Amino acid sequence: MNRFSNIVFVAESGADDVAAFRQAVALANNNQAQLTVVGLVDALGKQRANADTPTSKLLDAIVEQRCEQLQMLIQSASTSGPKIEVKVLVGMGFIEIIREVLRHKRDLVIKCVENTEGFGQRLFASTDMKLMRKCPCPLWLIKSTQHEGYREILAAVGYDPDDTQADALNRQILEMATSLALSDFAQLHVVHAWRFAHESFFRSRRVSFTDSDVDAMVQKEEDIRSGWLEALVNKNSTAHGKEVVDYLKPQLHLVKGDASHVVPALANELGAELVIMGTVGRAGIPGLLIGNTAENILNQIDCSVLTIKPAGFVSPVPLDG
Repeated sequence: MNRFSNIVFVAESGADDVAAFRQAVALANNNQAQLTVVGLVDALGKQRANADTPTSKLLDAIVEQRCEQLQMLIQSASTSGPKIEVKVLVGMGFIEIIREVLRHKRDLVIKCVENTEGFGQRLFASTDMKLMRKCPCPLWLIKSTQHEGYREILAAVGYDPDDTQADALNRQILEMATSLALSDFAQLHVVHAWRFAHESFFRSRRVSFTDSDVDAMVQKEEDIRSGWLEALVNKNSTAHGKEVVDYLKPQLHLVKGDASHVVPALANELGAELVIMGTVGRAGIPGLLIGNTAENILNQIDCSVLTIKPAGFVSPVPLDG
């Protein structure tokens, strides 16, 4: 099954987009998907409405130059396959990207990681983080210094067996991770960070539980999470066929601790080149990567990421205005 049908690649002016763009072309060809390359140009004020103003003519010249740069990018990548559409979006970067997604029903945004000079150790800068929070479709941010293709892919999943939204998000994460691992001949890792709620309280002197009692409760919780994780991955693997299961042999990582610390540490330990994770969910889903937890993870990893929203997510960015 083709996962994507309408992909948009966002080219950063001055960034080394070639390797990332080649990955976008390969993914589009593998999925028989439409591919559109867009460039971004800041608006030059409201005088754009008057076609005779110097501001308007200057903006037209900038847009034309950006179109030429995008055509050169396509040529430098030695692309083959379906014709690639080129567009230049004028306005505030992340807003125009999201509007492009909404207007044309794009199902994946691919973008080179924004230059973060001046941001300390952070890999992802302002525009990238805003897209992670507000873009309604999956967002793939590619670190330009990485080679094409991946050897180690890490998928992070969250736990709530009674919530259909969380279950659907996990399935989407694993389906995409499996597809990319197969196409890149990569090793697939699946991580779930877990904790026993209020463990420190149960071990305090305020309650009558012994350490053995609490140890037993913690072990029971770990067994539940372990069984759930194995069932989740087995179900995903089975859906792709026995050959896929035999080839991929996904490695499971059930790690006790806060996801904000566990996922980046494991990604670093494995040398993961791609992390796939959810970024937004309903409050109250224990263990699901939501809000600040997801952003804390993203600010600690140093590799490409593919972030996914749950079904039904509505972007706060209006289509017009």
